[in-house]
Amino acid sequence: IKATVFDDCKKEGEWKIMLLDEFTTRLLASCCKMTDLLEESITVVENIYKNREPVRQMKALYFITPTSKSVDCFLRDFSSKSENKYKAAYLYFTDFCPDSLFNKIKTSCPPKSIRRCKEINISFIPHESQVYTLDVPDAFYYCYSPDPGNANGKDAIMEAMAEQIVTVCATLDENPGVRYKSKPLDNASKLAQLVEKKLEDYYKIDEKRLIKGKTHSQLLIIDRGFDPVSTVLHELTFQAMAYDLLPIENDTYKYKTDGKEKEAILEEDDDLWVKIRHRHIAVVLEEIPKLMKEISSTKKATEGKTSLSALTQLMKKMPHFRKQITKQVVHLNLAEDCMNKFKLNIEKLCKTEQDLALGTDAEGQKVKDAMRVLLPVLLNKNHDNCDKIRAILLYIFSTNGTTEENLDRLIQNVKIENESDMIRNWSYLGVPIVPQSQQGKPLRKDRSAEETFQLSRWTPFIKDIMEDAIDNRLDSKEWPYCSQCPAVWNGSGAVSARQKPRTNYLELDRKNGSKLIIFVIGGITYSEMRCAYEVSQAHKSCEVIIGSTHILTPKKLLDDIKMLNKPKDKVSFTKEE
Repeated sequence: IKATVFDDCKKEGEWKIMLLDEFTTRLLASCCKMTDLLEESITVVENIYKNREPVRQMKALYFITPTSKSVDCFLRDFSSKSENKYKAAYLYFTDFCPDSLFNKIKTSCPPKSIRRCKEINISFIPHESQVYTLDVPDAFYYCYSPDPGNANGKDAIMEAMAEQIVTVCATLDENPGVRYKSKPLDNASKLAQLVEKKLEDYYKIDEKRLIKGKTHSQLLIIDRGFDPVSTVLHELTFQAMAYDLLPIENDTYKYKTDGKEKEAILEEDDDLWVKIRHRHIAVVLEEIPKLMKEISSTKKATEGKTSLSALTQLMKKMPHFRKQITKQVVHLNLAEDCMNKFKLNIEKLCKTEQDLALGTDAEGQKVKDAMRVLLPVLLNKNHDNCDKIRAILLYIFSTNGTTEENLDRLIQNVKIENESDMIRNWSYLGVPIVPQSQQGKPLRKDRSAEETFQLSRWTPFIKDIMEDAIDNRLDSKEWPYCSQCPAVWNGSGAVSARQKPRTNYLELDRKNGSKLIIFVIGGITYSEMRCAYEVSQAHKSCEVIIGSTHILTPKKLLDDIKMLNKPKDKVSFTKEE
């Protein structure tokens, strides 16, 4: 954004007003702060949809999506030479601007009002250093709702998603080989074909002309139903646990310290958060006091065990460390809040969930009767309905579906008749619910040698997929290609160890920093995001970047699933808006 927008229109000593729409506001908020904008000579940031006072002596920088709503707001600001709100406009679109809108701007806008008009191809939200979202939670409903009346909405959202995914590839300077998971539904295949076509078109007209052919990277497109277990299991790594158990909205965590209500934003700028967010809660609880001791010992201000009250005293004495300690306090509060919930109810649930998910207990013994494992959870009055529904789902996933009679009995016993669609509607994602599927469950990698905590034995499916993709072990029947991939990815890269030169070519190519880009239709979980970092860490030569329509928490997902068979009252997404 700095290179293509700010540097492009910067003039020494000239300040500008910046105008954003809803999407670009979220995009900028995810990757820069107001201080960064001040450095780029932006005095004020305004919402393009709102009525504003004219400032005719200043130029305006418009960073907007190419939709008729945003373009109309822009044209209102420059309706005629005498009515212009600003001295001139620098116009940057996040994505390809349709000819109809471009012609409308040409005919409606006074000449010389627009100094620049560019498409910069960043139509996604960079959520974390290796995670992106398209910010279209509505896509879940359109892609998975059984209502045939949604066909137009679905086609429009598929087109829009494909265009956005192309901008992810373009931002990474990649033209990847596109593959998709062939089952359980055909959404992935449809989206992959669209992306492949749009990538081809994009690189034909790419101004930089740096990339013509395919680069040695892969893009995998997957339907959400590929791993239902990871979406409902209670995770005990710090970030996933906090977002599941605590009411964190828009990455904002509210907590009390010294009897005062405070807020903290969990973000990439917070080094401590980035350092500990993927660690197990048990490790986090050991780490934070250690880190605090390091700080306090620098000033020998407190002795012995570090408590929150001692830290507060310490902060008053040491302004220099105030900021660092504030972060420690936030994360200690966050970890303690998670543990309070865990101790209350979740601990008992976790063992059951792990046994159902893996089909084996902590000792590695096969679970013979899944219903016997499930019952104590259903009979426990302390667990709320949502947790019981999650447990029932894990039971059904573990047995690859169940009978109608069995499901009815479970629903009646737990008295969740009103919520039963949270269970039944999984079938629209291609997950067997009723009747039982005769197909075998996919084989999992044996990870029994890896060290884990007993209550965290489950590994998300996506980790197997990432590792197999990097090691070139994905089955091409299950993962068809949409495109001609370089030899290094298309299976001919899997050479025998005796053919030294070609193996070296494979190795060399990875060392040049290939990327594995993943897109899941219908949301990703925090545990799946964690896998992208873990796999990148283990395979230094390949960076894994994961993205989706949005980020899921178990509760939000169950609410979305419940709505799948309800009519969409007002269609909130069409291509234009």
